[in-house]
Amino acid sequence: MTTTAHDSPLLRMTQETPTQYWNDSCAVDELTYAIERGATGATSNPSIVLDVMKKEKTHWVPRVHELAAANPTWSEVELTWAIVEEMAARGAGILYPVFDRTGGRHGRLSVQTNPANHRDPARMVEQAVRFAALAPNMQVKFPVTASGLVAIEEATFRGVNINGTVSFTVPQAIAIAEAVERGLDRRAAVGHDVASMTPIATIMIGRLDDWMKIVVERDNLAVHPDAPNWAGVAAFKRAYGIFRERGYRTRLLAAAYRHRLHWTELVGGEVSLTLPYPWQVRFNASGIAPRPRMDEPVDPALIADLYDRIPDFRRAYEPDGMTPDEFETYGASARTLRAFVKSYHDLMGAIRDLVLPDPDIRIA
Repeated sequence: MTTTAHDSPLLRMTQETPTQYWNDSCAVDELTYAIERGATGATSNPSIVLDVMKKEKTHWVPRVHELAAANPTWSEVELTWAIVEEMAARGAGILYPVFDRTGGRHGRLSVQTNPANHRDPARMVEQAVRFAALAPNMQVKFPVTASGLVAIEEATFRGVNINGTVSFTVPQAIAIAEAVERGLDRRAAVGHDVASMTPIATIMIGRLDDWMKIVVERDNLAVHPDAPNWAGVAAFKRAYGIFRERGYRTRLLAAAYRHRLHWTELVGGEVSLTLPYPWQVRFNASGIAPRPRMDEPVDPALIADLYDRIPDFRRAYEPDGMTPDEFETYGASARTLRAFVKSYHDLMGAIRDLVLPDPDIRIA
């Protein structure tokens, strides 16, 4: 089934429900496609930057060489972050009309602080303040660890619109919102604006599903085969109910898409969904009507199966299932932090290979 931009299910979702979506990339063509179909934001991280460099090599390869030539004393670290910042600012520029049209409520580009600094709040905040100055519609990602929460509060106080990432669980989402509330209250107490700020709490629902499946195999558990595919949705819906009940000023965002339930079951909530371009194409071609389902509960039998058999699901699902000191070593967190740090080093390696090519490799 083919659809035009004007009759796509994702556009209908944004027009008929309060649910918004982001493009899970800052590639120009993909971001343009998404905005034409109602997208109101986009995201970036080292893995995405490397992917965009490969897709848009005719632009970025010469740009790396230009920067290296213009700044002969720069290290590969400095070159890497120059590319990250330039790509983020370019994406923010594409989104600026959305930002302007919505009075600053939407239309932001979310860029990730250096994942290698995940234990250092001061460095994260310093980089976040720099990122926030790149464009008026920047959002800055912090990992939801004990150190990251310190940085989230301080950055919020300084006027940075934060996005808590490396987050998979109800207690992490609540911790983000509470850190934001502290930062906003501190900011308001000294007379600074808080009404225009748009903080985000991400739950990487697909990565929670992934972790449940890993635990099932690792621990030889016999769970209902459908249950792990509902873990992230269940956690997200529980967090959403708590956010509404407590009146947090942070918007929930679902990330890490694995299957269509991660879209269909969240429609109708005042939330955002960050969708990779291939999933957008699938969803737009699906013919599925974006019917509101956020308030429909997950099958209690599936939740009970996960809850009774997988302790790490209980930790993820209960609001007090973990303390902040436990976040970093939770399975999904540790796996994702390691992946993000590796992606950062892979990106630096790609920059290095452009500036200092391997002489043993013959280029045709």
